[in-house]
Amino acid sequence: MKKFLSILLCAALAGSCVLAGCGSSGESKPQESTASAASQTQDGKTTADPAEGLTPAASTDKYRNVYQIFTQSFCDSNDDNIGDFQGIISQLDYINDGDPAKGDDLGADALWMTPIMPSDSYHKYNVEDYYNVDKDFGTLEDFDKLVEECHKRGISVILDLVLNHISYKNPLFLDACEEVKQGKLDDKAKYFEFHEPGYYGDDVKTIKVGDYVCEANFSDTMPEWNLGAEETKEEFAKVAKFWLDRGVDGFRLDAIKYFNNKHTDGVAFLKWFVDTCRGIKPDVYLVGEEWSDDAEIVDKYASGIDSLFAFRFAQSSGEIVQSMSMNKGAALIKKFVSYDKKMSEANPEYINAVFLSNHDQVRIANALEGKGVEAEKFAANVYMLVPGNSFTYYGEEIGMTAPATDADKWYRLPMVFDSDNLPKITVDGASGTEAPKFGGVKQQLADENSLLNHYRRLIKVKLSVPAIARGRITGQVSFDDAEVGAYTIEKDSEKLLVIHNFNASAEKTLTITDDMVKNAQVIADFLGSSDAGHLAIKDGKLTMPALSSVVIGSKQ
Repeated sequence: MKKFLSILLCAALAGSCVLAGCGSSGESKPQESTASAASQTQDGKTTADPAEGLTPAASTDKYRNVYQIFTQSFCDSNDDNIGDFQGIISQLDYINDGDPAKGDDLGADALWMTPIMPSDSYHKYNVEDYYNVDKDFGTLEDFDKLVEECHKRGISVILDLVLNHISYKNPLFLDACEEVKQGKLDDKAKYFEFHEPGYYGDDVKTIKVGDYVCEANFSDTMPEWNLGAEETKEEFAKVAKFWLDRGVDGFRLDAIKYFNNKHTDGVAFLKWFVDTCRGIKPDVYLVGEEWSDDAEIVDKYASGIDSLFAFRFAQSSGEIVQSMSMNKGAALIKKFVSYDKKMSEANPEYINAVFLSNHDQVRIANALEGKGVEAEKFAANVYMLVPGNSFTYYGEEIGMTAPATDADKWYRLPMVFDSDNLPKITVDGASGTEAPKFGGVKQQLADENSLLNHYRRLIKVKLSVPAIARGRITGQVSFDDAEVGAYTIEKDSEKLLVIHNFNASAEKTLTITDDMVKNAQVIADFLGSSDAGHLAIKDGKLTMPALSSVVIGSKQ
């Protein structure tokens, strides 16, 4: 590990001009561990890093380590206190420099950007024009340059697309309102959910227009599209083609739970949109926001969509954080296994989308505050080693916290690249970005045990061992210990065993048998501190420190 991290540190110095501020997948097989018998100690530890011999390779399919940024606040290139496309471009080499073998970047290979289309809000989820970008972020030409620079580095670009509602300032809606005021509902009004008062009942928000009302689930500035209308579908087909033709690789679909209403089948509409996008770009990647229970998510997967966010495992009240608080590793894995089974039955090609937090939730470092960096590293292990696509919210990899938790804007403050040079971006009036406890990117690059370098190691291993993301969970492994969570992953003829020790203070000594993995060897370990040495299996025994994780495979 020290050799790998020394490369990171040298590269960090070489790339310091990028990190100082803003504006200035093919598949490979894991290599055999370099750990030798001579380096083994009596307790089964080793001084050699088992992951040192791994060779990462760029992804060329839909399986990615996705980095989410809040476009308005990530990085400001022109000192107007608003994030922009040029700011993102200036930090792409931090996200991924295009050479996975060098190991001097985060390694994320997909970028999810929150909405970029013109809007009068800072968050841009109320779209005024689906065929342009907000001038605060730059021009369409700037956006095209961003896509080009991402693709040079092997980064897929995923745009946040809002199909459930629109801005009340959108010209199409304004024209529809004029017709409705005249009592006409057979032209542009068809695009939207206009009905007579009382149609929805008192529990649904509406906007009054003349003698009619339009559904508005989020606010009276965001009227709902009529997703059952052929006219609306034709419009969205044009929108999808416009962006996919510009090189966009996929869409994150906002609030798909609201695709359903009294006369629109949300699953049928979602299937139509998925099929339409694939007709334009066969390898398009689509992920949807559905924060309901498992049954609703199963229904949505019947549409054939690639991914739906696994909300039940995320946020401060989610299964991962709660399981860590109660040391219930085995119980959490049982839930992961059940979830995977249900979703794969609904869509055998589904790609799980696991995350810890996003722009709508308090930052995960707040939820784990006081538990130490080891807890943040361990939480990263748990979600990133689940098969599927991992989604990392910017700043999560350096332990950014929200200075307040009473509004979303506090979760969206700017990225800290250098804690000695804090950004001045304001978010809906919120300012005062705080330096993370462990420093910004620049500071954490200089610390081999930092949270940032831990994230880099996780992604490097995932890029080296494709089965971690692309395999299927084939069963839970019991060690007769409720604090140990373990499961097997299989892809083709390859079998892996992933083990997590959820105990925050005690190590665990486990027996690894051929029934679990034949000729078992440690492929990679993920520890709170490298001071504990690296893990190795000795005489069938594996000793895991507190809050540690390991990936085990078969000797080649």
